[in-house]
Amino acid sequence: MARLYQRFEHAILGGAAVLLFLLFWEGLSNGFWANLLEPVLGDNARLLRIRPIFISAPSRIWTRLGQMVSSGEIWEHMAASGTAFGLGGLMALTVGIPLGLAVGWYRRLGYAVEPFLSAYNATPQVVFIPLLIIWVGTGLFTKVLIIAMVTFIPLTMSAIAAVKTTDARLLKVAKSFGSSDWQRFRDIILPTSVPFLLSGLRLGVGRAMVGVVVGEIYASSAGIGYLINASGAAFQTDRVFVGILAIAVVGLLLTWAIYGIEHRVERWRPVKAATA
Repeated sequence: MARLYQRFEHAILGGAAVLLFLLFWEGLSNGFWANLLEPVLGDNARLLRIRPIFISAPSRIWTRLGQMVSSGEIWEHMAASGTAFGLGGLMALTVGIPLGLAVGWYRRLGYAVEPFLSAYNATPQVVFIPLLIIWVGTGLFTKVLIIAMVTFIPLTMSAIAAVKTTDARLLKVAKSFGSSDWQRFRDIILPTSVPFLLSGLRLGVGRAMVGVVVGEIYASSAGIGYLINASGAAFQTDRVFVGILAIAVVGLLLTWAIYGIEHRVERWRPVKAATA
């Protein structure tokens, strides 16, 4: 049993924490803790009675999720959000990574572009949403632009950092053997950039999820963000939590997948191997 626990300690402790949290939440929503502590706290126990309009119970959320799955409503919203997420993420990858690699590799280009990137990174990107709606209107293309707009900056910054942290000795040795700029970029810069790019991609997933919700609140009539916004306006707390749960689960699965790839790539690096 001790070996089994040590092997799965991460999963056991994480699962136990989640289970305890859900039990506490269920008791808080259904008044169990208020009834239990009323002899001790007296009238103050009423503070532990939270009306379902403010926070739903996990059992109610699960029931609502089952209803939305059986009716197909949740799949329609997830399909709308997934389409925007995929197209926006692809646009961010197409623009962000090549731009970051170019800025990090070409010194003069970096001098010209980095002030704009730094200013854009320091500015909350959501402030540009009203302008996008004025320029483009509402719809799928606006959502895609919003997602790409908030996602590409971590990819770009990670790519810049990857190029600038490459061991200069490797570049000098390759240059001394007569390699061209393209050969050094292809054989040294790109392979050493992969862990940084995956780390930036992991950060970009969280930004993209924010872009999905914000974009669908402002510029959509379908999707998980629209579901959360419309349900909140109607005080349907269980439906709000269904949308939050869908976003959280998808984002968590994508983050775990990227983290797994990142972990495998890290094993190839000499520093990682030396410290393992």
